[in-house]
Amino acid sequence: MSTPKQPLLDDVSKKIVELLQEDGRRPYAEIGRAVGLSEAAARQRVQRMTEAGIIQIVAVTDPMQLGFHRMSMIGIRVTGDPRDVAEELTKIPELAYVVVTLGTFDILVEAVCEDDQHLIELIASRIRTVPGVAHTESLLYAGLYKDLYNWGTR
Repeated sequence: MSTPKQPLLDDVSKKIVELLQEDGRRPYAEIGRAVGLSEAAARQRVQRMTEAGIIQIVAVTDPMQLGFHRMSMIGIRVTGDPRDVAEELTKIPELAYVVVTLGTFDILVEAVCEDDQHLIELIASRIRTVPGVAHTESLLYAGLYKDLYNWGTR
């Protein structure tokens, strides 16, 4: 019989995560008041969750406003272990997202490029030259309708 897993976060930590998902700049004093902790205790909880890799607090940008006018999801089929290929792909700065999948493609990556030429160069000279990459298929983004980071906690 398996032992039930301990919850990753208690209710207070879950509430802190949800508050930070609403506003990552929310002051610790405000967070503390909302969850019944002191400012210092709230700061320590956030720091522990950050150090444990449970949360990241970052500025999310609009790539178009920064001059990246071509985004694409790229499906990749590989020979060999897809985890090894994925590890190599993480070294390419234009790839914002790299995930191993169990479907039509072995790996999906999200590319953020300045323009079509940049994307062509990225695929031809950087992605397809990674050992193990056998096939790529690009799905160009025509419009971004939803991109949220506030999916909450369990």
